[in-house]
Amino acid sequence: MEAREPAELSPRLESAEGSAGASRKAARGRGAEFNPKNRFEALAYEPDLDCLDGDEEEEQRPIRTQFLRDGARSIITRNDSPDVGFEFSLNPYRGCEHGCTYCFARPTHEYLGFSAGLDFESKIVVKEDAPELLREELSSPRWKPALLAMSGVTDCYQPVERRLGLTRRCLAVLAEFRNPVAVITKNHLVTRDIDLLQELARWDAASVAISVTTLDETLARKLEPRASPPRRRLAAIRELSEAGVPVRVLMAPVIPGLTDHEMPSLLAAAAEAGAKGCGYVPLRLPWAVAPIFERWLETQSPGEKEKVLGRIREMRGGRLNDARFGSRMRGEGFYATQMAQFFAVASRKAGLAGWGAELSTAAFRRPAEQLSLF
Repeated sequence: MEAREPAELSPRLESAEGSAGASRKAARGRGAEFNPKNRFEALAYEPDLDCLDGDEEEEQRPIRTQFLRDGARSIITRNDSPDVGFEFSLNPYRGCEHGCTYCFARPTHEYLGFSAGLDFESKIVVKEDAPELLREELSSPRWKPALLAMSGVTDCYQPVERRLGLTRRCLAVLAEFRNPVAVITKNHLVTRDIDLLQELARWDAASVAISVTTLDETLARKLEPRASPPRRRLAAIRELSEAGVPVRVLMAPVIPGLTDHEMPSLLAAAAEAGAKGCGYVPLRLPWAVAPIFERWLETQSPGEKEKVLGRIREMRGGRLNDARFGSRMRGEGFYATQMAQFFAVASRKAGLAGWGAELSTAAFRRPAEQLSLF
């Protein structure tokens, strides 16, 4: 994508949720508690908290979400990672209002000049032309039919999708071309598009992975403040399965020392709801995600902080992140091996064998070419 200065969207899309605020307390309804310094910027903004009006104990006012226009000229992104299961992806949004504290995608916001903290979840960059760009790229003879992931980074069903419908319009284009798509989401909103997913599934061209981190509703609300609660994600699995859409559960991330013990119960619940495959990804904390998640542990689960961070380091060669291909998705060492074995046993007992069947490009077509025959 060509780098451009994001422009503010029209007033109807400009903002949601009250005015901005700052205090010593965590931002209400947000995963991050602060804006860490952008690693590419020499300067950083620091509010003078001692000069704030009002009682410091007053509850933090909600931070306003801003939606900015992305002038992207293309929508399909190629990645060369051998360990994510897809080569191409697309997403109408950059940044994610779900606000998951641990999200590995947070540092991508720094490339836009923002912070990986509160900015990532309150400054959402929107590709308003995503459906049109997708149609253009799929229509080109340069496009060789291939699986598209929606998305490998931020969630394409985050809250603003309910209003904008960009993901739905992209799915409509994919259904028209019968290009296979694998959706990954934490949001029950995916069930809104069952009709399009069913149509793609007729051609072995659709699957959905529902990411479930924990079954603990209280913990989920703290970790992922604006994502669907666990019971709603399980409901999404059930609705998709009953509609004939292949659905899997993805336990991602697995937080060692905090959620890893839930593997058996979580996989069993997903299987009972209709999931046909499963996967997991251990937590890693790249760049600014580390201080964001450490702060979260300090305020939300202080008794678990040292245990959680210690186990992450044990799996990541003494660090909080290991970005090497081959190890970043599984980790290394004794605890990583133990987690893999625990997951294998839990998935087998739940009746979830592997990740599920691969999708097919056999039915791909270009509608314009079909019309030209007449």
